[in-house]
Formats: sequence, structure tokens, C-alpha cells
Amino acid sequence: MRDKTTEGQLVPGLGVIETTETDNILRWDGHMVYVEHKVFHNGQMVHERYKRRVTTEVAKALLATIQLNG
Repeated sequence: MRDKTTEGQLVPGLGVIETTETDNILRWDGHMVYVEHKVFHNGQMVHERYKRRVTTEVAKALLATIQLNG
């Protein structure tokens, strides 16, 4: 399921409104757990596969789930 922010955040240093879109799929690259995002500035895509790390809490919950079921 795609998740797209409808309201963006002002990036003061750049003077743009930033919005993101993600498929909310957790990925592992061998070093970190992340979710890919498309990043838009004023509606124009500037990053297609931006890796945003999950929080420590999410990583711990994921590890606990894997250990329980693995």
C-alpha cells in the first residue's frame, strides 16, 4: 500500500515544501533496516529511492518477532 503525505513540510534552508511517498515495505541491506521513500520538493521528485532508517523501537520489535517465529 502506497503512503503519500498530502501536506508537506517547509525546508527553510531550501525554501521548498517537501513531501514523501512510500510503499511502507521494510527492507534490509545487510547493514540497516529501512523504508524507501520518494522525496518531492514543490511537487518535483528529487530522490527516487531515499533510504529512511526505521526507529530503534521498530527494529527491536522486528527482531523480537523474528526470534519468536524463527
